[in-house]
Amino acid sequence: MGAEVVVEGLTKSFGRQTIWRDVTLTLPPGEVSVMLGPSGTGKSVFLKSIIGLLKPERGSCEINGVDIVTCSEHKLYEIRKLFGVLFQDGALFGSMNLYDNVAFPLREHTKKSEAEIRKIVLEKLDMTGLNGAEKKLPGEISGGMRKRAGLARALVLDPEIILVDEPDSGLDPVRTSYISQLLIDLNTQIDATILIVSHNINLARTVPDNIGMLFRRELVMFGPREVLLTSEEPVVKQFLNGSRLGPIGMSEEKDEATMAAEQAHVDAGHHDGSTDDVSGVVPQIQPTPGLGERSAVGRRLDRVMSILHTLPPAAQEGIKESLTEDEKARYGVGASQFRPSPRPRDSGEWRSSSGDLGDGEVAELPNSSWRNAPPGGGA
Repeated sequence: MGAEVVVEGLTKSFGRQTIWRDVTLTLPPGEVSVMLGPSGTGKSVFLKSIIGLLKPERGSCEINGVDIVTCSEHKLYEIRKLFGVLFQDGALFGSMNLYDNVAFPLREHTKKSEAEIRKIVLEKLDMTGLNGAEKKLPGEISGGMRKRAGLARALVLDPEIILVDEPDSGLDPVRTSYISQLLIDLNTQIDATILIVSHNINLARTVPDNIGMLFRRELVMFGPREVLLTSEEPVVKQFLNGSRLGPIGMSEEKDEATMAAEQAHVDAGHHDGSTDDVSGVVPQIQPTPGLGERSAVGRRLDRVMSILHTLPPAAQEGIKESLTEDEKARYGVGASQFRPSPRPRDSGEWRSSSGDLGDGEVAELPNSSWRNAPPGGGA
């Protein structure tokens, strides 16, 4: 399983300009997370801080017990071997063909033979749909292929953590959907911890297990997708709907007068092209048939159901409606359900019950280590 990333009170500035402050979150091991936010809120800076390319002024970022903010250069070098990074443009060497680009980390950081390197490179190229393209130069292929080649290179060291910066940048919607499916399939196959930075609303609603959002130098929210997709937090709801109505403006700081004027225009019948309300828990992308189930999904649902009783009623209903019949039975939700017996949880024995969860009642979670996770934070 991928490594857990624990961020506490992280603050980053450039001179007098604070990019973000006191960011605290936990990237759950083996799950896919997305960081959202308007342009200029420091999402890419956050990625670079997690891998140690930028040094925050305060706080900690702990990976496998090592705080990369305060550790030595030697320790940081070793921790970086856990990472694979997909940059916005792929960051390929233009003078090298795809084979040599993907082989570069193996030649640089390992003592593997060329025969071993060839086996690994061809495996990763095949995994990313580039089988047969290994002799092409980056300038001879499409933007989508360059993205996939960059991803193949990020995978050759079998990383526990994969950072993905704007995977949809420069791609059309069809290619973006292929990249989205590829990320889900990779998580299914290697169970790596994945953090994606994106502006793409459809990707944010259908790919991740967890969603976070940066706005006005703060982490607004971070938690399981079901919590964010049903959130009434104005900035989260506005961003996920791609609407002009809300705190986000053309410049990040929108004042109350501007917000009131825009609402008045809408009330008067003006339509600005925004979509209708798309709140609610939409289905998540599933692994390609034949790959099996993603283990991350069960871990996330356990966490969500453990905090269900703490969420607003609308969020509770949205989450319940998103559950399959098997999931409702598993967590004791719905008119016909099963709940664990009083016997030890690992006994695997269940008893029949009926009726919805009562007020303040927590869904029973089989063998969950996340049972007492706090709502919306560190999730």
